[in-house]
Amino acid sequence: MEAPNPAVPWDRDELTVGDLAARSGVAVSALHFYERKGLITSRRTSGNQRRYRRETLRRVAFIRVSQRVGIPLADIGAALDTLPGDRTPTAKDWRRISQAWHDDLDARIEQLSRLRDHLTDCIGCGCLSLRRCALTNPHDELAEAGPGPRTLLVEGLEPDGA
Repeated sequence: MEAPNPAVPWDRDELTVGDLAARSGVAVSALHFYERKGLITSRRTSGNQRRYRRETLRRVAFIRVSQRVGIPLADIGAALDTLPGDRTPTAKDWRRISQAWHDDLDARIEQLSRLRDHLTDCIGCGCLSLRRCALTNPHDELAEAGPGPRTLLVEGLEPDGA
């Protein structure tokens, strides 16, 4: 953990990278990665040490939760870019961002529910390798809808190239 340097003026509203890591539960290397991606920012002291505003804790928490539910980093960054830089984001700011992701999360939940409900008897691929496929996908009709597990894919959540 980076200790405060007595020669550097200490601002109670700032955290060292070690302090931020300890408070957020995120590894220092991940914080550096987030900074390289522009998700968080720091200032440098005269000794080239990073200092983070205390509000960065909220941003890191938001990044962690967003990643946990499967939001891509690019989308997280775009959402964070809409937040004000001159003040701590409010509950209204966070509500606006979460509402924008509501439909995407509903689609992910639908896809996961579909996967849970059908994983044991068919992965929805149209492979005709199981006896049941002859009933649910006679003559490989799902092939006309495109490649992959057609009965489990949700429109808009398919990987690139699908």
